[in-house]
Amino acid sequence: MFDAITAVVPGSAEVWEPGCGSGQATRGLATRFARVFATDPSAAQIEQHWAKEAEAANVRVAVEPGEATSLADHSVELVAVAQALHWFDRARFFAECGRVLRPGGVLAAWTYQDMVFSDDLAPAAEAFRNQIESYWPSERAQVDAGYADYAWPFPALPAPALWLTAEWNLPQLLGYLGSLSATARCRTATGRDPVEDHADALASAWGDPQRERTMRWPLILHLRQQPL
Repeated sequence: MFDAITAVVPGSAEVWEPGCGSGQATRGLATRFARVFATDPSAAQIEQHWAKEAEAANVRVAVEPGEATSLADHSVELVAVAQALHWFDRARFFAECGRVLRPGGVLAAWTYQDMVFSDDLAPAAEAFRNQIESYWPSERAQVDAGYADYAWPFPALPAPALWLTAEWNLPQLLGYLGSLSATARCRTATGRDPVEDHADALASAWGDPQRERTMRWPLILHLRQQPL
């Protein structure tokens, strides 16, 4: 994914990463671009940001909303948004992108959709998903759609089809399913743990719990370029 971005944005670029959270994507951006300004409206997230421990010389962080940054007009060549665009007031944010991007600058926004299960795991996985479906926040629908229906502000650049992958055993999968926000909301609302409810069915389909499988998520990248 970062290779696709660096193919259209030079390594000398100034980058703004709004909605940076704790800095998972900042690390990748910092290894590829000259300077990264990472912002988030949450002071708690910024306090835990990766750059604070890493002391990355080319990264600075600030508590700022994506819709209103302290950056000067036409001051960056890349705006990079990792799994956060569905939380923004998009009309205001897109206007801010138009203000801070230099002519020819790029808005890169990405999100990953729900895990794609292999056929033998699919029935148990679907039963689990059906149990937690109503507990997702409404913004989840935008992730499921891959941001496809957004009124983007700039013309599109070609972007490759991508996948996130991980090699996991069964305990790792169950831990991931237990970490989902909808799982937590379901537990609170119903007093039942949906992971426990479906763990036996998943285990039966999985086989040896220490066996590793390749888990896959569609990764959707949007590249939009400010006109020259």
